[in-house]
Amino acid sequence: MIPADFLMPAQTQHPIRNDLHHKILIANFLAQTEALMKGKTAEEARKELEASGLSGEALEKLLPHKGNKPTNSIVFKKLTPFVLGSLVVELGKQLAKRIEPELQDTAEVHSHDSSTNGLINFFKKNYA
Repeated sequence: MIPADFLMPAQTQHPIRNDLHHKILIANFLAQTEALMKGKTAEEARKELEASGLSGEALEKLLPHKGNKPTNSIVFKKLTPFVLGSLVVELGKQLAKRIEPELQDTAEVHSHDSSTNGLINFFKKNYA
């Protein structure tokens, strides 16, 4: 299971038609996170997909709507370079201070999560 992050500014950068487009984006943002959380029963999904004209293999591929998929909703007033950067830059700087010394030798690293360990070890084995 891979959680997903959804980012959404409350204010649009380009107000068009009384912010209609942005309101549609917000509605889809909220709907996607709710759909991933709640899902649908196979019967509900089958009925809707059949009503839209799908059948057979195409229907079966789209049928699983189990829900219980974790998401993070990251919301902020307006998307700016400062806001986007501040989401991760400071934490990244702190983590980089721990990782940089580990890149100085060829010893395998086990001090992080498995994904980060794997990436560090890949780079160490494949520098040149």
